Amino acid sequence: MGEDEKKQIAEMVREAFEHNPRQMTPHVADSLGITECEVVRYLPDGRSVELDLGSWEEVFRSFEPLGDVFVIVNTGTVAIEAEGTFGGFSKSGPYFNVQSGSLDMHIRYDRLGAIFAVEKPSHMDGVSTLSFQFFEKTGRSAFKVFLSFGGSAPAPERRQLFDDLRERFGLKGLV
Repeated sequence: MGEDEKKQIAEMVREAFEHNPRQMTPHVADSLGITECEVVRYLPDGRSVELDLGSWEEVFRSFEPLGDVFVIVNTGTVAIEAEGTFGGFSKSGPYFNVQSGSLDMHIRYDRLGAIFAVEKPSHMDGVSTLSFQFFEKTGRSAFKVFLSFGGSAPAPERRQLFDDLRERFGLKGLV
């Protein structure tokens, strides 16, 4: 993708969120005819930071001490929302497993294409949400891990972890 096309997509995304910052990113992607990964990559006002994909396992493992988080998997046809704790990590063939008792996930890590730390207003109440969003190489959402999901401001330890991971693994100079 050329620089002009990147700038055009960034402008379309900025305009979409300028009118309604609480929009859900999959809906914006559908309305603009682009992937959700592109929407998240070009969220305005520094709302998203792309993380080093090579650090995916460290990012997963960093969720364990937080206790319950909110995980969303959306295939485009079905959305599954679960609350649980990361842990019970293992690898088996092409899968990285999260089997904590409250979460049972088998992740094809070789198919991950991008990770973002995202802070944006909740579509429900406008309160800031903090999430880590994982995308397939195709640009489709793989899953999202919410450290806060609106309702109230993020807890200080969650805010700190979010900021630490964003700083530690954030890529520089993408946009």
